[in-house]
Amino acid sequence: MKQIPNLFTLLNLIFGCIAIVFILQTGETIVVMDNMGATQVTLPEKIWWGALLIFAAAIIDFLDGFLARLLRAQSKMGEQLDSLSDVVSFGVAPGMILYQLLRISYAQEENGLDVPLLALVPAFIYSGAVAWRLAKFNISTTQKYSFEGVPSPAAALVVASLPLIILYQYFGIQAVFINKWLLYGIILILSFLMLSNMSFMAMKFTDFSLKSNGVKYALIGLSLIAIIVLKWLAVPVIFILYLVLSQFSKAPVHSPSYEVKESTDITV
Repeated sequence: MKQIPNLFTLLNLIFGCIAIVFILQTGETIVVMDNMGATQVTLPEKIWWGALLIFAAAIIDFLDGFLARLLRAQSKMGEQLDSLSDVVSFGVAPGMILYQLLRISYAQEENGLDVPLLALVPAFIYSGAVAWRLAKFNISTTQKYSFEGVPSPAAALVVASLPLIILYQYFGIQAVFINKWLLYGIILILSFLMLSNMSFMAMKFTDFSLKSNGVKYALIGLSLIAIIVLKWLAVPVIFILYLVLSQFSKAPVHSPSYEVKESTDITV
């Protein structure tokens, strides 16, 4: 019974591995010239499956922590497996998405299919930031009631939402997310936020009173509205709301048993 949470953690890793396979096996990028001479780039479909598998990995990541607490099977080994799995599912796989989106963004330009590898390598700055963030969290002794830096699953879901926003073409802004400068900006901003010492709230409840959890309830309510109205575009919007509302959140001080985990207590 004590190994059940660890098996769930490995399922998170497996989902991340399969996501990478889908992201990298996207087939050929299709470049279409219309009668005005403009270039339109159609994203190959399998990258979207990879994005969905990252979301699935995040759900599994939440469940393994829940099961560990339910079965009283928390262990040092489980903590290590959790971080190792997260590097793949929330570090490497999203980095591959950024790599492919950068490649496709360059494909829109003249001679874009000959883009140098050096222009695409910045995608893996994000992956390195996730590994650093997880290592930093593992040795931290101060993150008992909140996070220092944005949790890696939250940042990963923002990246995973990009192919889905492009797929469903919400509000006709899909071209915005196939812009190399925006993608470079996303890489740098998310990496900075994960490695910063800024404080962000953990979405874990020690009680359900409005006084103690008003900011969390506000985030949940606004998130539900955003999901209904914006669909997949809600993910980056919710992320921004989380960043802002975290600055108004106060960590509980009355419960010494309240302790957060990097991956199980935030599911933005």
